[in-house]
Amino acid sequence: MALLQISEPGQTPEPHQQRRAAGIDLGTTNSLIATVRDGVSETLVDRQGRPLLPSVVRYHGEGDVSVGYEALQAAVDDAHNTIVSVKRLMGRGKDDLPQNKYHFAAGDSRVPRIQTVGGDVSAVEVSAEILKTLARRAQQQMGGALDGVVITVPAYFDDAQRQATKDAARLVGLNVLRLLNEPTAAAVAYGLDQKDEGIYAIYDLGGGTFDISILRFTKGVFEVMATAGDSALGGDDLDLAVSDWIMQQAEIDDDGDHRTRRYLARAARAAKEALTTEQEVRLDVERPEGDCWHGKLTREQFNGLVSDLVNKTLLPCQRALRDAGLAKEDIQDVVMVGGSTRVPYVRERVGEFFNCQPHVDIDPDKVVAIGAAIQADVLIGNRQNDDMLLLDVIPLSLGIETMGGLVEKIIPRNTTIPVSRAQDFTTYKDGQTALSVLVVQGERELVSDCRSLARFELHGIPPMAAGAARIRVSFQVDADGLLSVTAREATTGTESHIDIKPSYGLSDDEVERMLSDSIAHAEGDVFSRKLREQQVEAARTLEAIRSALDADGQRLLDSDEHRAIEQAIAALQTVGEGDDITAIKQACQAVEQAGAEFAQRRMDDSIRQALAGHKLDEFNT
Repeated sequence: MALLQISEPGQTPEPHQQRRAAGIDLGTTNSLIATVRDGVSETLVDRQGRPLLPSVVRYHGEGDVSVGYEALQAAVDDAHNTIVSVKRLMGRGKDDLPQNKYHFAAGDSRVPRIQTVGGDVSAVEVSAEILKTLARRAQQQMGGALDGVVITVPAYFDDAQRQATKDAARLVGLNVLRLLNEPTAAAVAYGLDQKDEGIYAIYDLGGGTFDISILRFTKGVFEVMATAGDSALGGDDLDLAVSDWIMQQAEIDDDGDHRTRRYLARAARAAKEALTTEQEVRLDVERPEGDCWHGKLTREQFNGLVSDLVNKTLLPCQRALRDAGLAKEDIQDVVMVGGSTRVPYVRERVGEFFNCQPHVDIDPDKVVAIGAAIQADVLIGNRQNDDMLLLDVIPLSLGIETMGGLVEKIIPRNTTIPVSRAQDFTTYKDGQTALSVLVVQGERELVSDCRSLARFELHGIPPMAAGAARIRVSFQVDADGLLSVTAREATTGTESHIDIKPSYGLSDDEVERMLSDSIAHAEGDVFSRKLREQQVEAARTLEAIRSALDADGQRLLDSDEHRAIEQAIAALQTVGEGDDITAIKQACQAVEQAGAEFAQRRMDDSIRQALAGHKLDEFNT
């Protein structure tokens, strides 16, 4: 009889066989793919020896698509059919777009679809073309299809943007082992896990996004203590500042011509890159009229143009330190990530902020992909003895709506993931048989000030008195930062479940606004919550006493008693519309006192009815 050989999940039956795993940096400007060979992580190059793949996709007629450098060459002449910086569109709705660069298809869908000569496409489909090209490169050089990949995302990508990234990978048949935050991938690439235990800052300024993460490494565990950033700030914005300056100097009108904008953006990017090593660069810009403008841009002028944008990255740095409960002196090292950190002024300002010389040893364009490849090698099972553990965090609190439009936070922001939390809730009305659950994201106390993620309903709750039912709402966030919510009624086991896959993400400044508003309105929010809670309690009191009066008022109360209770109710209704918390509380107590004797009579009456027709001996056996 032969034995059946089995293996652990993620491992091959034969230990000497290496599974094909890769790390992918799906970037705004450029994308890369890397793998681990003979214990060394390296980026894979194209036939021309280039590791970078421009994140540009051009659509031709009859289904033909070009990706990368070939598409980039057409970014100016065929702007409407050539999609650039698609990462900024991932997980966003039509109302959230940073700028209207393209022609969008009409329709009711909140997911924007870009009109091209090859048909209407979404940001997910465009990203899938980039991933397909990278996967094909890996397949050709690794001798077969990939068994699994780790794809990096900005730490500040919300749930919709993360889900859109996974959807793009699924379209091309990639097995996503994990979505890894870009700053965490950079820490892995720098081998911070091989250094002394300590606290590190990862400053990641890419082409379209900015992240700052505070990581603590201790006893083989990487823990993200805090994260902050801006999902719509990056090198593209530095280029835009320079191109705006060129337009002003060359007296070029902004008439909405996409071709001119793309042309100027390319000239601005070339000037920015040249100023990385030079103190001055000459500019020769062709005007729409056909003549040419000649000028120069010094590094000092460039620094002045981008100063506000660099300052904008330092505000999240300050907030991340505050969230982590740290001072600048607590940071052991700063790691620079992203092509935009090549700018000398950026390195200078970051060094001044953290009072230390930042690490720039590894190519900032490659560092994220290299770290992702190392993590992919671990997750696929090729590195059996690796004991490194990565713990990321969620960027914004998650909770549900309770009565009065209040937010009950179930998972606070900066909670380590994966995480599972549960909380018990109950019904508001007598005989309630269904419950609507609104899942929200944000830091404020009222639902109206937060972002709604999804709504689902739980049916089949047994009819009981208000407050008697027990509904457990469970939140689970997986290692990719994706959320699922379950509501379960305790007595019957009735359950309802939803995976949060919103079709659009946060707008450009929404995360930043949510956090800053939570601080600026902290005192007012506390008052608003207390007021709303007291108003909910007043409404509950009024509903209960009204129900009791309708049922038994005429039978158990005389006219004077009935009048006294009605007067207390009227007083509560009057103050309940105001904002005096103390007055509402006192009016609630007055109603309870006025109805105390009535409540006792109802209880006695219920007991008498329950005992009617029975002998006392029946209850003693």
